[in-house]
Amino acid sequence: MTNATSSLPAPAEDAELEPVWDIAYLFPPQGSWTEEDYLAFDQGANRRLEFTDGHIEVLPVPTELHQLVLLYFYEALSAFVRARKLGLVLTSGLRVRLRPGQFREPDVVFMRAENASRRSNKFWEGADLVMEVVSDQPDARERDLERKPREYAAAGIPEYWILDPTSNRILVLTLAGDRYITHGEFRPGERATSVLLEGFSVDVAAALRGDLDSL
Repeated sequence: MTNATSSLPAPAEDAELEPVWDIAYLFPPQGSWTEEDYLAFDQGANRRLEFTDGHIEVLPVPTELHQLVLLYFYEALSAFVRARKLGLVLTSGLRVRLRPGQFREPDVVFMRAENASRRSNKFWEGADLVMEVVSDQPDARERDLERKPREYAAAGIPEYWILDPTSNRILVLTLAGDRYITHGEFRPGERATSVLLEGFSVDVAAALRGDLDSL
């Protein structure tokens, strides 16, 4: 019996596997992207892209814990906001323009009802509260703990929540002038509270393990 694969040509021994460069050439080089290029790009494949002054930054694919922590905070905040008709809460994938030439995609974003004119289908102009789940990767920690506080403060976002399972804490930053100050560094056994939304709080231990059943 003849092997069905015997007629297929064998790959050359010296063949090298390379990226499909012709596809890469369809897109602008780093440093040359415009806002229009970025907004027109279909991200797909569960990859998130952020944009700063012509450069594209590819964010890592979220882990299960990342998604559970994100969903815990989203569901807790969304329930609080809906019950009081305070505005709209959405999850990652929504682009937020911090300034001309810079877009971020926070894990959770909130916009007050009175600021609804700053919302559009493609992106929001800033936000009133943003949240990020920090991973244990050094570049992600530098981005979320150092760069983004400066960027979100410069954009005038009143409150920034950092959910950090690696350090076992929730850090809540509130805007004071043009920079953030620490409202609280909350640990398991405590409830993290908001300055912007009086009465809103989450159980730190449950949030950091993404315990949706506890909501």
